[in-house]
Amino acid sequence: MEARVKAGIWVAMAMRLSDISGRPAAVLRKGDADAGGILCVLRGREGLVVLSQARDAEGRPAWLRATGQGPVGQDAADAYVERQLRRDPDLWVVEFESPDLKPPFEARLI
Repeated sequence: MEARVKAGIWVAMAMRLSDISGRPAAVLRKGDADAGGILCVLRGREGLVVLSQARDAEGRPAWLRATGQGPVGQDAADAYVERQLRRDPDLWVVEFESPDLKPPFEARLI
């Protein structure tokens, strides 16, 4: 079984990596510091993409393009985040400036 990193520590790491790469980041909502899930909002030139934590077929951590393959508008991204927060009030929501819509942290996208 793979060890899990606490959500608060992961968010701090991702924000630091984003800062190092010159991409601003902000915590839009703090969730449970130990076991909260994480949504990452990538803000690009063409719109937004919301990434949600997932597991691949082998059980390894991965990220799912929760709002679809292509970028969406602000209203669609906000609606997705709100639906998820109603289901899980412990979620973190972190936004990253990402002109190319790629995460500033290591991520396996599925």
